[in-house]
Amino acid sequence: MSKLVIEGGRRLSGVIHIHGAKNSALPILAAAYLAQGPCEIENCPLLSDVQAAGKILQHLGCTVEREEHTMRVDASEASGFTVPDGLMREMRSSIVFLGAIAARTGKAELSFPGGCELGPRPIDQHLSALRQLGLQICEEGGRLECRVKGRLTGCPISLSFPSVGATENILLAAVTARGTTTIINAAREPEIVDLCDFLCACGAHIRGAGEGTIVIDGVERLHGCRHRVIPDRIETATYMGAAAITGGSLLLKQVKSEHVQAIIPVFEEAGCQVAVWGDELLISAPGRLRRVHTVRTLPYPGFPTDAQALMMAPMCVADGTSVFIETIFESRYKHVCELMRMGAQIKVEGRVAVVEGVAELFGAPVECTDLRGGAALVLAALAANGTTEITQLHHLERGYEAMAQTFCGVGAAAYLQE
Repeated sequence: MSKLVIEGGRRLSGVIHIHGAKNSALPILAAAYLAQGPCEIENCPLLSDVQAAGKILQHLGCTVEREEHTMRVDASEASGFTVPDGLMREMRSSIVFLGAIAARTGKAELSFPGGCELGPRPIDQHLSALRQLGLQICEEGGRLECRVKGRLTGCPISLSFPSVGATENILLAAVTARGTTTIINAAREPEIVDLCDFLCACGAHIRGAGEGTIVIDGVERLHGCRHRVIPDRIETATYMGAAAITGGSLLLKQVKSEHVQAIIPVFEEAGCQVAVWGDELLISAPGRLRRVHTVRTLPYPGFPTDAQALMMAPMCVADGTSVFIETIFESRYKHVCELMRMGAQIKVEGRVAVVEGVAELFGAPVECTDLRGGAALVLAALAANGTTEITQLHHLERGYEAMAQTFCGVGAAAYLQE
């Protein structure tokens, strides 16, 4: 099994190009199954999760071609409605295929999804919403067997929490349903807007994307289109964290600065200078960071839960004590124990983590616990005194394209070792 070896203590400086957003590409690929014609999806990142989505589409009968960062999906002749357990377990976002498959074929058979273990992430809201649209769902033996007589039927759906996944599944199911569907307390994330933009380019009628209420007027069918995936705001936050923790300066290109408006002030509070113009963001960090008072994760447009670990790593070497409050997932502090192996001083009680900054971190053998927790370990290793060996890299491969090469390009000493 390969491991990532990082020799820390080097100040990063240079230019990094941000890739397409994983959390946009995956639901858009699922949406391509609804199109009665070829779709060309540009700026699609080279990730294991994206590869898994492509395998699911091929299993469903789609023609899938990849050329660099462009994926071409033609579902014109596709009629599959089952997804094997092995493919479902490869990524958490596989559940988003449920709405698309049911809408296209009137039936769906698949198992519960896999992905990072971040505590309970029930799909109850997904299933409840789809049932309201007329889908009959039988849950048995870890599998979902779904049927609908005729077409799904639009209706008002109120979410108890603005779940991104549930909002995506409702959108995919509702765009070709009879009548109008209204999603109340819908997720507002940029990835939801990107999915709606793709669906509208395919002929869907959607109003209110990016707002708390989304209205979908069902259409008979969707056609193919060409679409460019938005930049990845969490990858942007990751490289901002890398500049901060190493006292470096990075110019990030192909950035949507409006998507990281909740993140920028936290880095500024820590003493970083952030300048934005067009699709470029420049972050420059001081020799030692200041502590940040409180980081509380919230649904968009609040501070994203995916960036919590990425901000915690720099705070491990900041001057003072920082407090993190995780309101989205119950078990999103698994990276804490690994950071402590490197000398971090962190205390966790329930959903609260208190980080007391130390003078320096030290290289150590550590394991990725999940996607973003693994990225936090990479950030810590970049600043640590000595060499860090990071294993369980499959987590990182789900969400970061060529991470080691990217860091080496801006002055890090990082390499993969078998």
